Amino acid sequence: MPRTRKAPARQNGHMEVSAKVDYGMRALLELTQAYRADPLALRKTDAIAVAQEIPAKFLEGILGQLRLNGLVISQRGADGGFRLARAPDKITVADVVRALDGPLAAVRGMAPEEANYYGASEHLRDVWIATRSAVRAVMENVSLADIAEGGLPREVAPFLEEPGAWKRR
Repeated sequence: MPRTRKAPARQNGHMEVSAKVDYGMRALLELTQAYRADPLALRKTDAIAVAQEIPAKFLEGILGQLRLNGLVISQRGADGGFRLARAPDKITVADVVRALDGPLAAVRGMAPEEANYYGASEHLRDVWIATRSAVRAVMENVSLADIAEGGLPREVAPFLEEPGAWKRR
């Protein structure tokens, strides 16, 4: 039987949450739950991995990055583990994305304001900057505490009610 070639994945500029950020958020929400019970409580990597069905080796790297970026604190030893470095209401989704993936928005690997366009596309940079601003409006205003409590801040919640918000396009 002849092999069929799989069509290459299209990269059309859509917003994509990386596995690293998704797993990082889930791990931090586990630590948020532990923080609520005891702000100094430590959770082991394996316990977080099992609770959230995250590959443990991948999670180790993610927690290491979060530690280097000041979002979690680690303690070694038999009684060691990880905990949040600050209160859950002081850690935003934007903090996590920047710690794990870098800037919230980039155009060909550079900041949108650094992109230069000419002629018919001279105002395209304005679109990319407005897009970054809209992403910031959500990610910089939603904290781990908001997610753990099951609510969004009043400035973000209306986005869920916009026509088509729940529909894939």
